[in-house]
Amino acid sequence: MQVYTGPWTKAEAAHLLRRTTFGATHQQILSAVSNGMNATVSSLLQIPISDEPLAFDAGETIVPQGSSWVNALYPSNQTQNQQTENARFKSLGAWIAKNMNQEQLCIAEKMAFFWQNHFGVTATAESRAMYHFLDLLRQNSLGNFKQLIKDVTVHPAMLLFLNGATNNVYSPNENYSRELLELFSIGKGTQIATGDYSTYTEADVAAGAKILTGFTVDGIRSSTATQATTTFMPLLHDNSTKTLSYHFNNQVIAAAGATEYANYVDVIFSQAHVAQFICSKIYRYFVNYDITPSVQTDVIDVLAQTFISNNYEILPVMQQLLTSDHFYDMSVRGAIIRNPLEMIFGAMNPTQTIPNFGLVGDYQTYISIYYVADTMGQSYIVPPSVAGWLAYYQAPAYSKLWINSTYIKKRFDIVSALVYTGVPIGTNVLKMNLLGFLNGLSDPSNAPQVIEDICTVFFPKDISAADKLTLKLILTGGLPDFEWTIQYNDYQANPTNTTYSTPVTQRMQALMNVILKMPQFQTI
Repeated sequence: MQVYTGPWTKAEAAHLLRRTTFGATHQQILSAVSNGMNATVSSLLQIPISDEPLAFDAGETIVPQGSSWVNALYPSNQTQNQQTENARFKSLGAWIAKNMNQEQLCIAEKMAFFWQNHFGVTATAESRAMYHFLDLLRQNSLGNFKQLIKDVTVHPAMLLFLNGATNNVYSPNENYSRELLELFSIGKGTQIATGDYSTYTEADVAAGAKILTGFTVDGIRSSTATQATTTFMPLLHDNSTKTLSYHFNNQVIAAAGATEYANYVDVIFSQAHVAQFICSKIYRYFVNYDITPSVQTDVIDVLAQTFISNNYEILPVMQQLLTSDHFYDMSVRGAIIRNPLEMIFGAMNPTQTIPNFGLVGDYQTYISIYYVADTMGQSYIVPPSVAGWLAYYQAPAYSKLWINSTYIKKRFDIVSALVYTGVPIGTNVLKMNLLGFLNGLSDPSNAPQVIEDICTVFFPKDISAADKLTLKLILTGGLPDFEWTIQYNDYQANPTNTTYSTPVTQRMQALMNVILKMPQFQTI
């Protein structure tokens, strides 16, 4: 796989930022051009420490408004306990949306979602455990995948989600054991015999369940424990010797108590198909769903070898992919349909549309946005199944599944609301920052340049001259270009005078209402 050495223009920089963030401003695109590909990729691959979700809802009765609840107790009263959990769930959803809207220019939020989709954990037990699970994914999103699998295996959120906390020597439960192989590490291949899936067998699932016995979870929604914690109970562990199938060279997993599961993971990772499976998922998420024979040979196989050579460190794989010639190929630009969150924040972030309503107002706004995405098929902490969202694995449609007659109407409705009336949330109204966006373009008084800049920000590929002319006529209201220049300059000279700012706002509303409903914007 060759390193990209072609032109480094706004088009390439915008493509990179579109795939690795939830939306970049025009100035951020220009900065990426100025910094060059290598420096920009290196900067994107830094994972900053995130703040913690804060209490804002009246149902939270333990910590004061504006404080973190992630290590806080729950009320002992059952009714209040549930109210507090509901409040924390809303805070967690709002926090996720806030992180996407106020992300630093880095890959952190995209990688965090990639791993949440990969592991498919649903917040069913308590929000503290779910927060710490999401934080684990985020902070280790570019770290060692083998270690991440080990950490996820015994994390309270996963133990509760896939019944690991009730898996014991007296009643083995195969749920996590199966998904560890089928979905999380090596992947399910073609069935070649009864109970044999090319990469593992049903006997491996059964052996894995025994290996994973003995872990329990304590402190769920507890009024005395500040955390849900994992405990290994030796009496509940199956101490028999387990033998794996020929896919793992009939490896014997000896009884090793609390570390036995880690030894098992090491054996799984001895099979090269782990790297193939994970690199294929990374490719489908960041590049294109279509893995052709040439892509398999020239891209996936190369990335997989990098993965193995670096002891399953994720960072070198992402570095190689994002600086590759293939990543910038015109055939992959615009190949992926935006998921609901990419669509919403792909409109908000480039225009620097950020709520500024105080703590409660901001969190109410963000949880409302979270629920809007839910109505379009994407509830971040409630994936439809342990396999994640269909759009990332269901052939042949893949990301086309984000679009249907119901979802497209909802997409258009949220665009119209953001552009025109604003989205009412309580006493606040979230409205797109159109004048701020316009002022940040390279030459706001030049109508053709405004169109060029906006197309660069929102469209993965250039559009035709005829389409650009149509967009320019919307911006200018059909008048000559110099009329727009006069109109904008008058506004600039009197920015607080609505006599001058309102006409410019109205022209931008008309333009953005069209831009954000065009098919080109629905893709990245």
